[in-house]
Amino acid sequence: MGNFFSSFFSSSRSKGEMSEEQKDKQEQKSFDILKYDGMRALQCCGKAAYGIKCLQEALNIREDLETMGLLASGYTMTMQLDKALEVTNRMVELSPKQVELRVSRINLLFMLDRDAEVPADCKEIIALEPDNYLAYYLMAKAKKSTGNPLEAIADLTKSIALKEDFAGSYKVRADILYHLGQGKEALEDVEKAIALMPEEEECYLLRGQIYVLLGQMQEAAADFEQVIELNPFNEEAMLWKGRLLEAEGKIDEALAYLDEWIESSPDCSKAYAERGRIKNLKGDKKGAFDDLKKAIELNPEGEEAQKFNGQHSNFDNLYKGGIF
Repeated sequence: MGNFFSSFFSSSRSKGEMSEEQKDKQEQKSFDILKYDGMRALQCCGKAAYGIKCLQEALNIREDLETMGLLASGYTMTMQLDKALEVTNRMVELSPKQVELRVSRINLLFMLDRDAEVPADCKEIIALEPDNYLAYYLMAKAKKSTGNPLEAIADLTKSIALKEDFAGSYKVRADILYHLGQGKEALEDVEKAIALMPEEEECYLLRGQIYVLLGQMQEAAADFEQVIELNPFNEEAMLWKGRLLEAEGKIDEALAYLDEWIESSPDCSKAYAERGRIKNLKGDKKGAFDDLKKAIELNPEGEEAQKFNGQHSNFDNLYKGGIF
């Protein structure tokens, strides 16, 4: 790659002998070749690094929003998110009234867990486009994750008023209401979301959780089965299914169900952790410890590892709490 770029730019050494018009044409030619080579490389498997280099060199010739957008996409594709954000920041500086650029920056901020920075861009979008329902929705998501649920609900209500058929706003508002313990209101919202996107597994999962809150266990079980039917690898639905069996006092059935889950998914840390919890309920401390150890081996940074924190006993405290 280095030889290519060295030879490519060696032709520019004679620029001093060119007229200004010739220089401009040569620069434009070099820019176009680098830009479109970079674009094609990003579309080819395994050539992202080459594509990024081409686009960087093109931007060394001149700043161009389309090329910068391609470079930001290349960085995002290769999970160089800080670099993608740096490029996108510059794009926003160059074109501050372009809403799409601010939405791109918002998405990167979410990916970088910098949710607290999102509302500023949302407010700028709303100032430019007061009827932009997406800006209210994204601002609500950020406020929800940063611990401001009531303001998030207000933003979602504005989003819904602007676009009544946007399922995302109903789903997020239902989730917030569920966590606030307002099951009836949450159920109304999630059912609207399901009506708008009936193949979305996360909506059925949320409705199942809401049914548990409302004490409607049969309806909850049906929703968790629906999630598993849509996606047999949805771990949250699998966990809820087992815990409903436990709630009905069917401890042995719950244990057998978890055995089957582990047999089909031997690398699922959550399944081992849950089986350990059930074994602990049955008084099988050694079995609980072995399963917990396996869960931590599979996911050293997971919730179980954080709870365990080097302790090898006291499972009753470790497994205190749960869903119900």
